[in-house]
Amino acid sequence: MSKPIVAIIGKPNVGKSTLFNYLAGSRISIVEDTPGVTRDRVYAETNWRGRDFTLIDTGGIEPKSDDIIISQMREQANLAISMADVIVFLTDIKQGVTSADKEIAVMLKKSGKPIILVCNKADNFEKDREEIYEFYNLGIGEPFPISASNALGIGDVLDEIYKNVPENDESENDDETIKVAVIGKPNVGKSSLINKLLGQNRVIVSDIAGTTRDAIDTELENEFSKYVLIDTAGIRRKNKVTESIEKFSIMRTLLAIERADVCLMMIDALEGVTDQDAKIAGEAHEAGKGVIIVVNKWDEYEKETGTLEQYEKDIYNKLAYLSYAPIIFISAKTGQRVNKLYDLINEVAKQNSLRVNTSTLNQVINEAIAIVQPPTDKGKRLKIFYGTQASTKPPTFVIFVNNKELFHFSYERYIVNQIRKEFGLKGTPVRVIVREKSEKFEL
Repeated sequence: MSKPIVAIIGKPNVGKSTLFNYLAGSRISIVEDTPGVTRDRVYAETNWRGRDFTLIDTGGIEPKSDDIIISQMREQANLAISMADVIVFLTDIKQGVTSADKEIAVMLKKSGKPIILVCNKADNFEKDREEIYEFYNLGIGEPFPISASNALGIGDVLDEIYKNVPENDESENDDETIKVAVIGKPNVGKSSLINKLLGQNRVIVSDIAGTTRDAIDTELENEFSKYVLIDTAGIRRKNKVTESIEKFSIMRTLLAIERADVCLMMIDALEGVTDQDAKIAGEAHEAGKGVIIVVNKWDEYEKETGTLEQYEKDIYNKLAYLSYAPIIFISAKTGQRVNKLYDLINEVAKQNSLRVNTSTLNQVINEAIAIVQPPTDKGKRLKIFYGTQASTKPPTFVIFVNNKELFHFSYERYIVNQIRKEFGLKGTPVRVIVREKSEKFEL
């Protein structure tokens, strides 16, 4: 990443996500009064006094815990520390200095990074400031009392961050970066796929379904292009969503889809397409994103002659609205065909942002009309005057006609198929907006 990185570190439930959300200017991290809610690192771009930096929220560090998830959270926090230019060490002024705080302080000092010691939950600012002196014993320097929930004292922390982050590097142009969201129901291998693409254990991988609750952004640049990989929480069926935290995660996944250029819709080969897969894929389709259907665990699926072709046919039967989406069969575990994803992602992203020349588009429409005459109703025939492309991502076309009521869905589908036949538009939905010639058009 070209921007300076500031990591917020501390034991669980000291208010890291609340501070992160305030600094980021929005509710990016899940906030819940349950220790260990923020399990993976979460990124946000923010700015103070004209200086940009990337903020990282982390899972709380439990120095001596043997719990599987807690220990992996600790590893993720360690990775965040190694990546950071500046570390904000957040403590709880009401709890005072705990043994966990002392151990974390030792670990942070070993990193050699600039550390800003912040004491949160100083809600009664004047009274709680008196409790601050105990924190000098951590040997990190001057502690800053704040109340993240009441936005008290945060300006001083931001000023201290400003002093320690390097100046912005504006030489890098990210216009060509492709945002890729990895979506699917829990436990289909989303995190494993991202780790395989990155070649490092960047996202927590566990056999416990629902481990990844936040949407995680990771920048990646290789010989194929520049990418932002977004790992998302798996979406469960509504009747299984009992925790409010899980509901936040569903919202996070939907927001991740909105931010993406291309969605990798992951399906478990052993389970096939489920109703839940259809719902998740439908969200990406409705959002107008490029979609690639990724069938994972293909190495574990029993095969015979024609298996792959039949499997593809079954997918398109169950996901008929994704007939434009390419299908790739992989194994995130072994890496089988994973590298082939890059070319496919690049192609789908290009098609999703394709712009068609107006004269060429109308030539295609006129040829389509000549082959199949527009429908009639009660002696009135549909007349198509002309078409133009209104926008990209997805390609959206406006077609002007004499009567919208005569432009039946079946004929619209025929026109779209002819446009696809001419221009490809692989992996992307195509939208058609019908207007009568007298209507003003506003996208």
